[in-house]
Amino acid sequence: MKYLQKKYIQDIFYILAGNTIYAAAVIMFILPNNLITGGTTGIALFFNQQFHVPIATFVSVFNVAMFILGFAMLGKEFALTTVISTFYYPVIYGVLEKLPQLQGITDDLLLSVICGGIMIGFGIGIVLRMGGSTGGVDIPPLVLNKKFGIPVSVSLYVIDFFILLLQMIFSNKEQILYGIVLVLTYTIVLDKVLGIGKTQFQVNIISEKYEEINQMIITKLDRGSTLVYAETGRCHNQNLMVMSIINSRELSKLNQFVMEIDPNAFVVISQVNEVKGGGFSTEKVYVEEMQTMYSRAREETIY
Repeated sequence: MKYLQKKYIQDIFYILAGNTIYAAAVIMFILPNNLITGGTTGIALFFNQQFHVPIATFVSVFNVAMFILGFAMLGKEFALTTVISTFYYPVIYGVLEKLPQLQGITDDLLLSVICGGIMIGFGIGIVLRMGGSTGGVDIPPLVLNKKFGIPVSVSLYVIDFFILLLQMIFSNKEQILYGIVLVLTYTIVLDKVLGIGKTQFQVNIISEKYEEINQMIITKLDRGSTLVYAETGRCHNQNLMVMSIINSRELSKLNQFVMEIDPNAFVVISQVNEVKGGGFSTEKVYVEEMQTMYSRAREETIY
């Protein structure tokens, strides 16, 4: 219970931090240099230029409307992960907009595109890693995916494309090109942020000394393992294969330990993008702890 509460608090903190970084990027680099961009901010820029609607006001109204759409179409669970960004982003945007320290950082358009794209991608990436959503135009693609099976990434690219077209009304050719580079930059950074820390390695080890290798993984690397029945194709020798999931820092140690135990071991290493379960996405529970929990459960049942 304490672990879940701590994780919930951390998730909220990172969601707030991600939205703050996103808002700061728009104020520091996008608006001062009249850059165009996608997302809710891109639509807000269009209405600001054409109808003089304050950006913070438009974002607030638009996010609330999209939140209601998401709540109606995607359910309560989605709403809980989105409500923070929906109401926090316009507020923090209005606060940061009044800070003179964030104004006039640079007049270089290319530098603004690169820095703004990195910050936007990083900010959105943090929010998405915590299971949240930035709201706004993130929601229609999720609805289309649920109702019609259209991939979210395809819908997002199409929506961003049309948002850029809207801004072409008040933008010159150079601004349009910079806008495309900006969208590409924050998309690439977003993908990188989402992949940080999730890349793991699956290791399959075939050796006659499988028991020693198995104990080494459990005791020295503090990783779980699975013994899989294996049979060689040519000689039909039966043996047990050791399978384990480790991170990049442990890979070199594992290779060293395996070679010390059995230089003739056959080791297959495969990269996996994400792993769910104890020790990775949830808190690790050891055998002793599981036995204690089981014993307590039995006692409670008896009494």
